[in-house]
Amino acid sequence: MELNSAFEIKSHKNLQEDAIQLLTELIRLPSFSKEEKKTGDLIEHFLVSKNITVFRKLNNIWAFNQSFNPNLPTILLNSHHDTVKPNPGYMRDPFVAEIKDGRLFGLGSNDAGGSLVSLIATFLHFHKNKNMAFNLAIAATGEEEISGSGGLESILAELGPISFAIVGEPTLMQLAVAEKGLMVIDCVAHGKAGHAAREEGENAIYKAMEDIRWMQNFRFPKVSPWLGPVKLSVTMINAGTQHNVVPEQCQFTADIRLNELYTHDEVIQVIRDHIKSEIKPRSTRLTPSFIPNDHPIVQAGIKLGRTCFGSPTTSDQALIAAPSLKLGPGDSARSHTADEFIYVNEIREGIDIYIRMLQQVLEHHTVPNKTEL
Repeated sequence: MELNSAFEIKSHKNLQEDAIQLLTELIRLPSFSKEEKKTGDLIEHFLVSKNITVFRKLNNIWAFNQSFNPNLPTILLNSHHDTVKPNPGYMRDPFVAEIKDGRLFGLGSNDAGGSLVSLIATFLHFHKNKNMAFNLAIAATGEEEISGSGGLESILAELGPISFAIVGEPTLMQLAVAEKGLMVIDCVAHGKAGHAAREEGENAIYKAMEDIRWMQNFRFPKVSPWLGPVKLSVTMINAGTQHNVVPEQCQFTADIRLNELYTHDEVIQVIRDHIKSEIKPRSTRLTPSFIPNDHPIVQAGIKLGRTCFGSPTTSDQALIAAPSLKLGPGDSARSHTADEFIYVNEIREGIDIYIRMLQQVLEHHTVPNKTEL
């Protein structure tokens, strides 16, 4: 859908420049996970300056559209303002926001500052609109890079029922319709201690080896067209106290990347059915995500020439129970790299595409029920 009026085009351009300026200011403030207070303050003050009613918990900032209607479903726009620490390869000061040859350099510029400020601009574009088919909520959250419980997870109840979400991460503005989940399990193989020089004991390492061999060779039958198979990798192992004692325990850890066709419980049950070791799930919070191709927001993107793909990386999508689409300016390949940057035009394009996609949904004449999407 085209944005035809002169007023819309003018305000759209102003939003782009405000977003770029906000990102330069965010880059100048260190915001490592759990240390995002200064960037949280900046985002809060920015929204307040735009006459937005702002809510805050810890370093998470959120707001709703001016004509919020509790009888309508809500679309969540979410991205994070925490960053990883700069890696040793940086040749530039990671906290100096510099635009050179169309690229805005600085830590967090690509992951996920560009997405965050583009979503904030998009929210501002629609904030005062009336008679929309959905409410809009914007949430700028922390602790995403460490999957921390003090980030988006801590405010989901405050946001109310979510119909669907757009999670801002660098995807080159292509549609990540599926995202792998993550689960970590700790396993313990039990044996019986004995002297290594005599035929004593039951070696727990050998028992663990049998289970690890099964994990190495097993293939989960359900293969996703977007994410491929479930990936199971044994990544840590520990056993033994001294060279002449047969160990009675062997501990090992497995990293499991789930596709959208399995739940955590289903994967755990399959493993339990096939190995003898004791299994203790360490982390089951990060669930796989999927949004169907016929969902209105996906169809809106496809109409604008966007393509669909499955994302191997995890994000705050994993914490959202509703359908969610990962979409944002920038390139995932630049995330966490030295001298991180985002093209300024990627931000401008991102705002434009976000607005055009959401306009197709927000102006839809049939208002869906909260449970329909």
